[in-house]
Amino acid sequence: MRLALLILLLALPLAGALAAPDGARLFREHCSACHGFDGQGGMGLPLSLPDFLAVADDAYLTRTIRHGRPGRLMPAFRELGDSQVQAIVGFIRGLQPGIPAPPSNDEPVAGDARRGADLYRKHCQRCHGADGWGGRGTGVTFSRPRDFPVMPPALNNPGFQAAASDRFIRRTLLHGRRGTPMPSFRERGLSEQDVDDIVRYVRQLGRAPGSWRPPAEQPPVLMFDSPYSLAQTVANIKRAVVGNNFRTVRVQPLETGLRPPGEESPGQYVIFFCNFEFANRALGLDPRVGLFLPCQITVLKTADGGVKVMSMNPKFMSRIYNNRELDEACDEMHDLYLSIMEEATL
Repeated sequence: MRLALLILLLALPLAGALAAPDGARLFREHCSACHGFDGQGGMGLPLSLPDFLAVADDAYLTRTIRHGRPGRLMPAFRELGDSQVQAIVGFIRGLQPGIPAPPSNDEPVAGDARRGADLYRKHCQRCHGADGWGGRGTGVTFSRPRDFPVMPPALNNPGFQAAASDRFIRRTLLHGRRGTPMPSFRERGLSEQDVDDIVRYVRQLGRAPGSWRPPAEQPPVLMFDSPYSLAQTVANIKRAVVGNNFRTVRVQPLETGLRPPGEESPGQYVIFFCNFEFANRALGLDPRVGLFLPCQITVLKTADGGVKVMSMNPKFMSRIYNNRELDEACDEMHDLYLSIMEEATL
């Protein structure tokens, strides 16, 4: 009896290790923030649409999770194991259990890209853009056109091009996506040859120059030494903020909210400032930028009596956001922070 109990206890950890990953848990941990708790969509495309699951084979879903969409909202989940990815794919497939997965097929489609270019301009360009960059922004309501319930995918994106087979694109064009602005080209009267020609042109979009590349590595913080006193440095920053067409919102102790009023350290201050036109433009590109708005610069007295001026580095944040449009705004904000801090510490 004791031997049997011992064998059982030893086997329990092994059974747990061999258990299949929980696809629902993994999906809700890694995917639901954008695609919705049950794949109904949000910032990310809806994955539970019957017309999507009818054309998306398991290879497309797997490669999408692995490659992501560089420069768009969708990250690449390289840290997940193969069994975890397959569990997520299984959960997505189970969102519509009555729809079987189409067979995976990487056989190329034969078509005329020149003719496809004309058809693309007539039928696809309005949503997917002349160069295939797709919709602008991230897809939440503030950053998308009101007539788009979801953001059109970027067809020239290297992640899409790597994940989508010709057959997947062909099936999507023929069937469309009910519940989205994507029509069925068959119902629009296009022939199968027309669709094949568009597929060949979409493949050319993936080879176009100017693809997004992640920004170079950056330090997380910008920092300067000030030759002035703490009070004079704060005054210099406020003056430099105005000189750069921004407005000071407030100046407060760094420990505000962390200590009772009046007990905050007298040697640490934060200057908040904003340009509302710039803020509105940046939020329109990606509302997540609101996490570091309004702009802020910290001034503190060091233990040896010196004064440090520092801020977060917008170019460092740009890598986290994975948004090619926001890169330009982050570059602009990086240069602004440098200008203000250099002017205040000269």
